[in-house]
Amino acid sequence: MRASEPARRVVVSAPAKVNLYLGIHTERDGRGYHRVDSVMAALSLADTVTVEPAGTLEVVTVPAADFPMEQNTAYRAAVALAQAFGLEPRARIAIEKRIPLRAGLGGPSADAAAAIMGLCALWGLDVHDERVEAVARAIGADVPFFLHGALAYLDGAGDCLRERFEPLAGLPVVLVRPQGEGVSAGAAYARFDEDPQPLPPLEPVLEALRAHDADAVAARVANNLAPASCALAPEIDEVLAWLRGRPGVRAALMSGSGSCSFALCASLDDARAIAQAAQAERGWWAYAATMEKSGARVIER
Repeated sequence: MRASEPARRVVVSAPAKVNLYLGIHTERDGRGYHRVDSVMAALSLADTVTVEPAGTLEVVTVPAADFPMEQNTAYRAAVALAQAFGLEPRARIAIEKRIPLRAGLGGPSADAAAAIMGLCALWGLDVHDERVEAVARAIGADVPFFLHGALAYLDGAGDCLRERFEPLAGLPVVLVRPQGEGVSAGAAYARFDEDPQPLPPLEPVLEALRAHDADAVAARVANNLAPASCALAPEIDEVLAWLRGRPGVRAALMSGSGSCSFALCASLDDARAIAQAAQAERGWWAYAATMEKSGARVIER
């Protein structure tokens, strides 16, 4: 199916995410991926992805990446999307980076989803076509979430959308990442396999989200991958302990495989004060954000 008239220049917001729940199973699927239950929420912290026509495929990032553009998720998404529809991957994709890497905030997946959304508009494709969904899942487990939701439960390898919830839009969140290289998802999963952790209860989180009860959600956040990441990067534990002692914090948890942690806060002023203290007192990267109403979205065309 084709969308309406193709655009000539598309700007897409690519939001970060936090995992309100992450449950890693010991079982694996046919692809070798762990079974994963994941509840993700999109945030106001976002990269900006601009897609324009070009004679060839080019991906640039600001600041510049320290790896070849062919390894960028947006580049791989563009190639796969073009192949799925029998097109030539001709476009210039510029990514203005704000989401830190190796943080568990989904930056590369968000960029890939935004590139897919922008290219669909540029090439006149229907973003809801099942081939687009297949491309998203092939690029990364989190990519389908960013294409379709602001607050959702996914299973499979964390790539199968099962339930959307009314967004907790405006809920204040502070993000804190300690200094260091961070933790790769591969390393975190390998450490998890050495010492698997029990699955935290999932249904209470889903019930709280269905009830749109932010207090109940805060009481039920969980991540059984956190011990593995903390074993690899003990500074994550230091951040979590610090966050849990700050005024206005309702709950604190590591996001994804780390190394960024987040706290759900009573007010945006609390989130801003915590972010300021994290930077000034500890030298950590920090950002005061809110939960968003949508995932990746076109903001200019």
